[in-house]
Amino acid sequence: MSDGWSEPISPALMAAGLLCVILPWANRENPWIRATLVTFALLMTWNYLLWRFTTLPRFGSVDGLFGIAFLGAELLTAIGGTITWILLTRSSSRSATVVANMDWVSQTGPLVDILVCTYNEEWAILERTIIGAMRIKYPNFRVWVLDDGRRNWLRDLCAQKGCHYLTRPDNFHAKAGNINHALGHLAALSSPPDFIVILDADFVPFSDFVSRTLSLFKDPVVGIVQTPQHFFNPDPIQSNLTISEVFPDEQRFFFDIIMPAKDAWGIAFCCGTSSMIRFSALREIGGFPTDSVTEDFLLTVRLRERGYTTVYLNEKLSVGLAPEGIKEYTVQRTRWCQGLIQICRGRSGPFRFGNGLPLPLRINLIETFLFWAASFLFRLCCMLAPALFFLFDIRMVQASLPDAVAHFAPMMISQIAVTTWLGGGRMLPLISDVYQMLIAPEIVRVVSFTLVRPYGHKFNVTAKGIHHAGRNVQWRLLFRFLALAAITILGLVKIFAFDHSDLVEDGGALNVFWAWYNLIVLTICCLVCIEQPRRRLDERFATDEKAIVRIGDEVRLCEVTDISASGMRLAGAIADPVGSPANVIMGDFESPAVLARKGDNEFALSLIGQEAREAMTRRVYSERYGRPIDQISASQVFAGILQRLAQ
Repeated sequence: MSDGWSEPISPALMAAGLLCVILPWANRENPWIRATLVTFALLMTWNYLLWRFTTLPRFGSVDGLFGIAFLGAELLTAIGGTITWILLTRSSSRSATVVANMDWVSQTGPLVDILVCTYNEEWAILERTIIGAMRIKYPNFRVWVLDDGRRNWLRDLCAQKGCHYLTRPDNFHAKAGNINHALGHLAALSSPPDFIVILDADFVPFSDFVSRTLSLFKDPVVGIVQTPQHFFNPDPIQSNLTISEVFPDEQRFFFDIIMPAKDAWGIAFCCGTSSMIRFSALREIGGFPTDSVTEDFLLTVRLRERGYTTVYLNEKLSVGLAPEGIKEYTVQRTRWCQGLIQICRGRSGPFRFGNGLPLPLRINLIETFLFWAASFLFRLCCMLAPALFFLFDIRMVQASLPDAVAHFAPMMISQIAVTTWLGGGRMLPLISDVYQMLIAPEIVRVVSFTLVRPYGHKFNVTAKGIHHAGRNVQWRLLFRFLALAAITILGLVKIFAFDHSDLVEDGGALNVFWAWYNLIVLTICCLVCIEQPRRRLDERFATDEKAIVRIGDEVRLCEVTDISASGMRLAGAIADPVGSPANVIMGDFESPAVLARKGDNEFALSLIGQEAREAMTRRVYSERYGRPIDQISASQVFAGILQRLAQ
């Protein structure tokens, strides 16, 4: 290492060395250790941010205007991030309380109504949800399907499965209005419920969902129990990059790390589906609030104003569908963003006093607001800054590369290392940047419009059940990323081929490295825009189970390679013709079947009969399959992306 670089690189090396020594031995469950490491990361962060004030261009110039705007977005993002870091110094687990309260559940046995909310989902999606809900292991519950689509076939399906069916003449206030219509009906019954469960149409509850969530209501101030959302299908980024086997879905860090931390501070919130709510508390506030499209988050706020808390039970008790395409992913995230901005602009906002909100919940709302309002804007600024520098000589950051390395590298190393340690390896910064860039312009637009005009926007439902046999290119998004990549490459060509002066001036070398990182992010974004074929409706899960199979007079023990609600694929050669009757036994499951197809060293069985399909549906959509990825292998993620790039 040359003498010129020894001084700027030494802070980063010291930070990396210190963390390498401490983190492997640090106990993640110890709040003091968590607080110490978070404090270290925050010191590195704010040391960098204080230095950033010295990098502002001259005031009164075009550079100065852009530089101040960029630093403003960065500071707001850092403030929101600092709040998140402080929250992460604690974490909670309520599983022990669940076990301790089980006697209370069995002694009281309150009535629970399970509400399945649906608008336009198809038969196969709703059938498995109803099957799961009807097989809940709890003695006193009812299942209600709330159909906002007014579909006769769904009414018939409910009658066939033995559950209740409710509809209404309009779609006023969308999902919140649908639930409120049902609440009025339930309240008028001779036996109104004590608690209700909210399930989206695609979320299948496990058999112990009711008993385990109900146990936490022994505390009379608990108004909502929220459980995590797990998914049995890859999200569009996992699917389109072919990394679903080595990279967890985006929501894992939030539900496994962020929400337990918020719960430890008493600021967990309702996320809609897979939650249980105290019926009397809900009636006390007049039902679900309708002045935000994220009625679930606002429900927590309104109940907190009345003294009821929301608690979080971090146990996998249901599985559902993640957004299956980029459009669906964008619709879902922009709706969340819009709803949060509406809450902050409304009477329950964090800056409105006299609404009964405690300080921690106000801070929580500010943190979430800054996430949507600042971090996506900052991501866009980071993407544009190098190109603006090279093409138009706009210098948002006035700093040499050694000076930037001395301040930025220790912050980045400490943030990545401590976040990875806190999250148990559930995130990868590069892929997180890809997730943000995919929707950044839409989020910035929604924030701007909703701040100016918070109400009067259409409620957009996240479509479920999409499928396509071939590749599907999202051309509008692809052109966006290609355009951003083109102007970045044009800037690099300009300085390398025509104008070398920028390479030796302040900011030149820094922007070169910045531009190359942006190109990597944009390349991955382009790959995500080319959507891969998706198998839908009858999801298959890899398994290592064994099954006893009888075909004709032959009985054999076979390895099952994958399984679905309608059948399974097994290893081994078979001589019987396709269409031969069979019988299959897997543990306590037994069903007649038929030989559906066969290959050189494999064959497939299709189950026969509705009863068998329902039994297999309950077996498949349970904790047995779709286990989340707990830790990322970065090398495998990059290998998957490179393989995808080569296709």
